[in-house]
Amino acid sequence: MIAIVSIMVTDEHAADMVNGILHVYRGAILGRFGLPLKDKGVSVISVVLDAEPNEINALTGKLGKIEGVKAKAIYNQ
Repeated sequence: MIAIVSIMVTDEHAADMVNGILHVYRGAILGRFGLPLKDKGVSVISVVLDAEPNEINALTGKLGKIEGVKAKAIYNQ
């Protein structure tokens, strides 16, 4: 299944944890785009995945548990 995960990072100290989690799921990642908006205090990341729904949910769940991070998945159905 193809999905897009949108990630917003408002705590710059969370970036290493986000990158670590994305590294774990690197086999499912087709592409990644990051936009640091330092003057706004946020970084926006879009990740395109080819994975099963349970793997996508696990990724977004782990990201969402990090303080200062919000993650949302949009699925191709």
